[in-house]
Amino acid sequence: MSQPDLFVVCKNCGSEVSPYVTECPYCGQRVRKRAPKIQRGESGTPRAARRRTRLPRLRAEEIAGIAPEKRPYASMAIIAASLLVTLALATNDVGYPDVGGITVPFDEQVWRFFASPFVHDNLGYQLVVLLTVGIFGSMIERRFGPVPVVLTFVLAGAGGAALASAAEVGPLFEGGAVFAILGANGAALGLVTAWLVNDRLALRRGDDRGNDALGAYVIVAVLVLLSVAVEEANVVAALGGAAIGALLGLVLPLFTRRGAAF
Repeated sequence: MSQPDLFVVCKNCGSEVSPYVTECPYCGQRVRKRAPKIQRGESGTPRAARRRTRLPRLRAEEIAGIAPEKRPYASMAIIAASLLVTLALATNDVGYPDVGGITVPFDEQVWRFFASPFVHDNLGYQLVVLLTVGIFGSMIERRFGPVPVVLTFVLAGAGGAALASAAEVGPLFEGGAVFAILGANGAALGLVTAWLVNDRLALRRGDDRGNDALGAYVIVAVLVLLSVAVEEANVVAALGGAAIGALLGLVLPLFTRRGAAF
């Protein structure tokens, strides 16, 4: 009778893993659809060893295709920074222009493009976008690390804000000033579309990670509708951020470190 391989090599991170698991314990990549059957009557295989190689069920907090032991510090830092700006605004000691709100005509303060995704004037709107950042930022971070999460959030948010400023689309506030963007709808959509593009491309290559993309499509629709319905949001920034995120999803695999446990 043929013997199973002593190990298999994960195509994602190059680590040697047990042939009796379906997902790499180092990066969360699916290595096979199902584990081979354990030959229980085989001589020379201790009973205890056979028990140790059995794949446990996923815990309630685990998501297939990611490594749950890696804490998403970058995603948590983005959420914390946004909440700190909201607390600062609540003191009434600073206003929206002071913390990065963009007004049109634009006064060439480029730093506002990068600061505006952290500025919100509607708690419900902020809750939705930060929840999206928490979900999809965490999934990207656990697979590719913190750098692509920060880059995607910053570039999608700033790019969407720049497009909204150029289009001069936004709600009118006191004094007739037009705020081109308030909030992270473009940045959040960038994270969702980056994850979607990477996941769908992996599926096309035959790498079925077991993810259900329907939930991601629903969140995209909610964020776009939110950008239309909520006065403080901006639909141009949302669509621009989504497009930038989709482009960044094409290069996410470049951030995969060999042997890294995320």
